[in-house]
Amino acid sequence: MVSGPKLRRCYNEDVAYGYRVPKQFEYPDYSPEQLKNRQQQAALVCLVDAYRSVGHRATDLDPLHLQQQPSIPELNPARYGLSNMNEQFNIDGILEMSPKGGSKTASIAEIHQTLVDIYCGHVAFEFEHIPDTAERRWFADYIESTSNQSALDSDKKRRFHELLVRSETFDNFMQKKFGQVKRYGLEGAESAIIALDELFSLCSHSGITDAILGMPHRGRLNILVDLLKYPPRALFHKLQGNAEFPDDLPASGDVISHISSSPSLNYGCKEDLNVTTLHNPSHLEAVNPVVSGYGRAKQMYLYDKNTDPGCALGDRLIGIQIHGDAAFSGQGVIMETLGLSNLPHFSLGGTIHVIINNQIGYTTPATNARSTLYTSDVGKLVNTPIIHVNGDYPEEVARAMRIAFEYRKLFRKDVIIDLVTFRRWGHNELDEPSFTQPQMYNIIRARESVPKVYERKMMESGVITDADAKQVHASFTKYLETELAASKDYMPKADHLKGKWSGLVMPTQTAPQPDTGVAKETLREVGERSVLVDQTFKVHPRLVKHHIQPRLKRLAEDLAIDWATAESLAFGSLLKQGYNIRLCGQDVGRGTFSQRHAMFVCQETENVFVPLNNISKTQGKIEVANSNLSELAVLGFEYGVSIQSPNVLPIWEAQFGDFNNTAQVITDTYISSGETKWLRQSGLVMLLPHGYDGAGPEHSSSRIERFLQLCNTPIDMSSNSVIQNPNMHVAIPTTPAQIFHLLRRQMIRNYRKPLIVAGPKTLLRLSAATSSLDDMAPGTSFSPI
Repeated sequence: MVSGPKLRRCYNEDVAYGYRVPKQFEYPDYSPEQLKNRQQQAALVCLVDAYRSVGHRATDLDPLHLQQQPSIPELNPARYGLSNMNEQFNIDGILEMSPKGGSKTASIAEIHQTLVDIYCGHVAFEFEHIPDTAERRWFADYIESTSNQSALDSDKKRRFHELLVRSETFDNFMQKKFGQVKRYGLEGAESAIIALDELFSLCSHSGITDAILGMPHRGRLNILVDLLKYPPRALFHKLQGNAEFPDDLPASGDVISHISSSPSLNYGCKEDLNVTTLHNPSHLEAVNPVVSGYGRAKQMYLYDKNTDPGCALGDRLIGIQIHGDAAFSGQGVIMETLGLSNLPHFSLGGTIHVIINNQIGYTTPATNARSTLYTSDVGKLVNTPIIHVNGDYPEEVARAMRIAFEYRKLFRKDVIIDLVTFRRWGHNELDEPSFTQPQMYNIIRARESVPKVYERKMMESGVITDADAKQVHASFTKYLETELAASKDYMPKADHLKGKWSGLVMPTQTAPQPDTGVAKETLREVGERSVLVDQTFKVHPRLVKHHIQPRLKRLAEDLAIDWATAESLAFGSLLKQGYNIRLCGQDVGRGTFSQRHAMFVCQETENVFVPLNNISKTQGKIEVANSNLSELAVLGFEYGVSIQSPNVLPIWEAQFGDFNNTAQVITDTYISSGETKWLRQSGLVMLLPHGYDGAGPEHSSSRIERFLQLCNTPIDMSSNSVIQNPNMHVAIPTTPAQIFHLLRRQMIRNYRKPLIVAGPKTLLRLSAATSSLDDMAPGTSFSPI
């Protein structure tokens, strides 16, 4: 069997809560006979490998035919001494093709034509960069063995035709009725809707029940209405200057290119596919890590329900991310999010990425937009296979998606589809693109649309008639006209605080201070359990002397406790109440200042043990997720966790407080404003070590003034008669009891708000900065100054 290399250092952490890795798929190696044949046919092996490696360079991918096809000498059989095109070769173990009569031999002419058909058509493949031999072998064998199985039945073709016609009809209707609106239409890239429909169908028929979707503005409205059941009347109501929420709710709403829809779709299966489309901000690609975090939190929820103990990572939920071409190669959040994709505390078991490649970014051509051949090349950072496909061929787009889905299904890793299309208009419909791309837009304006080309082919092949085509267009136009008329009386409904969130409220009324105190007996029990390990587990002797024994002594003698102990008491007491906690960030298990030690590492085996997960049999769980060296994607990921479930306390701790600088986009567009724009509450906690302790100008200030500037209202916590609905809380606690109550308050109260904590450094161990258990006993709560 063929398997991949394992060259990375790792903890023995597989029993820790939240440590989840995809199931391993093995692929059979060549048989001895096949290996011998490959040795004897070395020249043929070189030719086949050349097509697998660089065949994509000779593929017809550009719908506009602006790209000049280079000459690829590696694809010429004569280069390898294969000049006699009638010479017969044994292809066993070299190429997956089916010669006539079931023979294992074929001529060079037949072999060469097969390679051209598979690797140089309208779909191109990049997979030879993958280090895992099993993945490379599977990919080659699969696309070669299924190359003749891409024919679709008439029902599927009629489905594709209907979707394409509806897409074009919608954009034409919008242009006619709302011509002065920047709608970022799908014209030119209509095949994207085919890709998504095919993906949703594949998911549904494979037992996947949840798809978490993030997409940019391009084509968003079209996809929402045409595929994701967003009511056109709601869109038209919004376009006429009305809000998408009831007037009595404290929400500003957002622009039309950020709205979302989360329908249940039925593709003829027993279970519906629940598609959750997340809101996105204007910052390109910022939604990607949020999708990953939201999906991961939903997976952990399904995992904890334990309805199917045999369920593997990625069996029931899939992440889907749609990208723009210029943004995919230009935005650093892409690289950071891909960097999380195979990490055991972040993986979704494979996300499918679709790049809607307009071949232009705003007004910037590819030569000025990236330093790589393809916009998708950044995906090679994590050894992701890449499938390029010409968007002029909807059926080939669907085939590309089937290959991508099958790869993700087996290997549970990310895969990228580069959907090469064009943009009918400028960056938006009010933009004039020929100012900067005159030749491109002369071609675009002279050519037929993708839906019209496909419709003509379907009529010529007898799949549909002219009457069928006219009926699809007329019925959808009539539907949109009816919805436009109904929009005048449309009354929006709130879509927040549903499902798991149904027990929470909007804090628009006076919010009393919750009692966050805990019985001292419980605190002692939790504190002792927070450092209790089995005798066979070898903890570092310095931790025994300076961490475990002092904590046990202080608790036993009712002495004042330090910061790390108070934090553990907050965590443990919440776990006993059934809440889950996700503690994430760089080195959070130990803590930047070696103060926390929420996890111990055995000095003999490097096994990991988290004592707080062993308090009782009925407790919640804490996931200690030491992250990679990223802030933007990791903070976005944790925000995604926070909006998925109110029963998980998500905490992101910066290694140093100023590290939040590189995640400012998430703070600005999600944490500080997500509830105001979209009515999505978040209980995310940001712990930012703060203080001038000799670490230099950067590692000192957490820039707390920036968070204060983002706050929408001052808080008078001493008054119970004032309506308080801040967008987030900012705190600088100075005693262990304060952080204890702040953390517990996040979960005890009946609403969720982000909490920004400028945490201490020196105070972590300062004897004057301690608290007694009485400060955390029943009847106590956070006391602001």
